[in-house]
Amino acid sequence: MTSTNQEPVRLRAEILAKPPYKQGVEPAPGGFKLSSNENPFGPLPSVAKRALGVNDFNRYPDGSLPALRAALAKRYGVPDENVHVSAGSVALLYQLVAAAVGAGDEYIYAWRSFEAYPGLGIVTGASSVQVPNLPDHSHDLEAMLAAITDRTRMMLLCSPNNPTSTTISTVDFEAFMERIPSNLLVVLDEAYGEFVTDEDAVNGSNYLSKYPNLVILHTFSKAYGLAGLRVGYGIGNSRILDAARTAAIPLSVTDSAQQAALASLEPEAEAELLERVSVIAERRDRMVTALRETGWNIPQAQGNFFWLPLGQETVAADRFFNEAGLVVRAFAPEGIRVSVGEEESVATILAVAARILDTLPIDHLARKAASQPETKRSNV
Repeated sequence: MTSTNQEPVRLRAEILAKPPYKQGVEPAPGGFKLSSNENPFGPLPSVAKRALGVNDFNRYPDGSLPALRAALAKRYGVPDENVHVSAGSVALLYQLVAAAVGAGDEYIYAWRSFEAYPGLGIVTGASSVQVPNLPDHSHDLEAMLAAITDRTRMMLLCSPNNPTSTTISTVDFEAFMERIPSNLLVVLDEAYGEFVTDEDAVNGSNYLSKYPNLVILHTFSKAYGLAGLRVGYGIGNSRILDAARTAAIPLSVTDSAQQAALASLEPEAEAELLERVSVIAERRDRMVTALRETGWNIPQAQGNFFWLPLGQETVAADRFFNEAGLVVRAFAPEGIRVSVGEEESVATILAVAARILDTLPIDHLARKAASQPETKRSNV
């Protein structure tokens, strides 16, 4: 068959206009992959044993995933029907948009934020509305409220925000939710919530009973190190999650993924996994502190990654990292996200960052105000 660049059948122009998702490339031997916010620690033996113990591949799994839903429901103090498990939390995002945001409707989110957000509504014909972040790279909640129209059907919040690693404070979240229409779905994406050490940051689970229009998202991919098994979940009103279940691809979460997640929730395993999270958070804070001390002006990170706001210098800076064997995630022309990886990568990251800083104009925003003290403020 002759290969051409022309599609052989009629396809939707809006789908063709968006390039397919591409993963970050693998590093050269001896390098480090710091582009996908993966957990650098390998699976716990007890978790791997449980996942590999599933051998009835000739049978479909129980698509309702009753054991995992029950375990999560007990943890959050909600009925089982208020838990929905999906193939990673990103799958649940697509399901919620499909369930709530139709053709001609709108959903709102901060930008820059998770790179999947702009494409969530393409299949349904929904329009995405981006609200620029504040100068400190956090959500501009006031502007997001102002962006609500009669066509708005969903509000997406991301805390810690990917890729800027900033959080929404409890005070700001409460003020925001008090002003949101009660019939507007609010999705709080907390995929990196386990890495948060800021006591002022919002914890969505505290508001589930107060706001029936709130759904919180979590994943086992990051803190629990199960990225390759694809299992995430949402907690919220059962009617909302029933709609998401209707929009879901059936049987998309395997029993191996369910068993690994259940094993990760066992007290001994979870304690060890969360100790790893503490190690990653300490490594993150150490790097951010070092970068600031050398003259970088970057946000205080709360995910398992940090943000370098390089602007137009992003592509050039990415080459510095690549030449040093570090695969990072460049979002030109805004900045670079660096995942917190192995301890052995830290010295190289800091050395490359110092070289990049030396190349930046003296008035570059990544330098500007680096010596100013941090202040806490409300943006609602």
